[in-house]
Amino acid sequence: MGEIQMIRQAVANDEAAVRACAEQAYSQYISTIGRKPAPMSADYRTQIAEGLVHLATGEQDELRGFIVFFPVDQHMLLENVAVSEAGRGQGIGKALIQFCEAEARRLGLASVRLYTNAKMTDNLSIYPRLGYLEVERRTEDGFDRVYFEKTLSDTI
Repeated sequence: MGEIQMIRQAVANDEAAVRACAEQAYSQYISTIGRKPAPMSADYRTQIAEGLVHLATGEQDELRGFIVFFPVDQHMLLENVAVSEAGRGQGIGKALIQFCEAEARRLGLASVRLYTNAKMTDNLSIYPRLGYLEVERRTEDGFDRVYFEKTLSDTI
């Protein structure tokens, strides 16, 4: 039921579904962090218009999750990945991250970088399992962020 049928670029009509998915994925962290996590306030309209948002969709083109990424210098910055409540625990986040990594390889980039909030402890254990190494911790925009990086080999 939760299988991904495709990963496609988001279009303007997808904005409400992307926003709803972000709310589902991140609202649980409001009390832990003490305010809304940054992805809940992102400008998805602009990100979609710029082609930065990709969706994992199911059989009826329903949103299962989304990812936001773009190249910066010699790496891909994975800015946001979120999975809907219905899609959790089905490998959708991992598939979206692998899609981002494949796009980075296609562009000849050396690595994928991402950050997460230090209080999102699940993420701190998930990313290392996917081959990401913690490279830095710093406070930005009032958030305690943990930065990870994965060096991409030439093999897929």
